Amino acid sequence: MKALHLIFDADDTLWENNVYFEEAFEQFYTYLAHSSLSPDQVRAVLDEIEVVNARVHGYGSRNFARNLSECFKHLSEREVSDRDLDAVCEFAYQILDRPPELIPGVEDTLAYLCDHHSLLLFTKGDPDEQRMKVDRSGLGRFFQHVGIVREKNEPAYRALACDRECVLEHTYMIGNSPKSDINPALAAGLNAVYVPHPRTWSLEKEALPVHHPRLLTVERITDLLQHF
Repeated sequence: MKALHLIFDADDTLWENNVYFEEAFEQFYTYLAHSSLSPDQVRAVLDEIEVVNARVHGYGSRNFARNLSECFKHLSEREVSDRDLDAVCEFAYQILDRPPELIPGVEDTLAYLCDHHSLLLFTKGDPDEQRMKVDRSGLGRFFQHVGIVREKNEPAYRALACDRECVLEHTYMIGNSPKSDINPALAAGLNAVYVPHPRTWSLEKEALPVHHPRLLTVERITDLLQHF
């Protein structure tokens, strides 16, 4: 098989990520102790805040702390103290201390693929936080390039392909997020491999094309070995 460019997403494709944010939200909801709003209702308010703030501040644990603080001030039924805000922020900051938990089969899959293809890592978020995850994961050795951007959209994929001299028909984006991994990559002319994750962040979900000649869906990341 001709050597390909395989572009990998990081969070929730190579290692667990959103589950830690969900755990932080559960702590936040318990601490908020709202008298009438359900977890889903509080989550909906937080989602609205995150959509707005992501355009300005981006993603990552530090920005999540900002969003939780804003949500707490908006929904709290008691006077908000500095102690409250410190506690709420800590729910997010503790995510930074969690070592990356690799998704089963990732390391062996990358070890095989990097001997046959050119592997690139492409992720969005806080640059320092994402680099820390790459370093802690031990997976950086498999990639010829690590790209960290504010948003993974169609222009970002076109820029990456141009910078790395990728031939579009021989390039695949591999990830779990329809919004950031699959749909914009397809729009940019790349091929894509959708690897679903049961805990994908709700704001990363979008409809995928029902039938697309450049889209492949697999059940788990180890299934890539059957195709590449």
